[in-house]
Amino acid sequence: MTGLPAVTAVAAVLAVIGCFVVYAHWPSRGDRDTTRTYHVWHWNIAGSTLHHGSVSDGLIEAASLSIRRRGADFVSLNEVCYSQYRALRNSLARASWPQDSGDFSRFAGTRASSPTLCGGTGPYGIAVFSKLPLGSSRQYKLPPDGSAEHRKMLCATLRATPRMRFCTVHVTTRSTLWEGVPVNYRQIRFVRQTLDAFDAEGQAYLVAGDFNAQPDYGRLNQLYAPSLATAANHGNTGAHRELDDSDGAHCPGYGQGTAVGTRAVAEPCGRDPKVDEIFVRESRLAGAYDAVALSIPRSCSRLAYCSDHRALFGTVRMTVP
Repeated sequence: MTGLPAVTAVAAVLAVIGCFVVYAHWPSRGDRDTTRTYHVWHWNIAGSTLHHGSVSDGLIEAASLSIRRRGADFVSLNEVCYSQYRALRNSLARASWPQDSGDFSRFAGTRASSPTLCGGTGPYGIAVFSKLPLGSSRQYKLPPDGSAEHRKMLCATLRATPRMRFCTVHVTTRSTLWEGVPVNYRQIRFVRQTLDAFDAEGQAYLVAGDFNAQPDYGRLNQLYAPSLATAANHGNTGAHRELDDSDGAHCPGYGQGTAVGTRAVAEPCGRDPKVDEIFVRESRLAGAYDAVALSIPRSCSRLAYCSDHRALFGTVRMTVP
């Protein structure tokens, strides 16, 4: 067999080199990320405690109207009865809020149905809604707190961008020790570890919820990034920013209060305490972000206010794989 002509051999070598050059210049993960703006709406509705599972006392209408008026992309609900989850889902679908009315919400039960819970209408838990069609979802069980409630973090991906997750969580108020560590700290640590695992896998996320901890509490230091260092919130060791921590007019680094009627534990700037937060990975930020605590609706029958929490509405520009 005769050897390859010199010109052919050179061409073959150049082709191989070209392959390596193309491979070497293949875009990195950061190069393939896109920048998106999301609007997040979160509310602890006290669905059983105040409303006893009712879907006809004005709560559903108040929530649906606020979600649509604010132009929310993601919705997080805490303390919601399954009957209320279904009613809000139906209300949003009738209003053509989601892009896909067949697959835009998820519910995670944290307490089973009982005669004294949700007026006996069914289970109780947390929920997410998305204006964008959802993909897969998963429920992450938080460490137990010794109560009848089995708390969880609920996360769902977006169908079109499956490496973007939206999560909701409701952390316990209990501080009893479990293996020498307060259970509320353990639950927040579990949330932080789960979020860190998402990031290690190259996933983007937003997480909203009632953390039952004020931004200046030590157990939240593991979530807030060290870059946030103000008189009202410092000593942080985590990797996140909270969408309300950039508000210079309402307690810088802390934000606006969300829990009403608890002045005994007032926040550092002398207002209602803030226990509801919306977190984003600091390394995913791609521009300005902000949040505002909304006024509590007063349109619910037999109640002065529709909840003992203000809804939190935030906007963030971030990179998504």
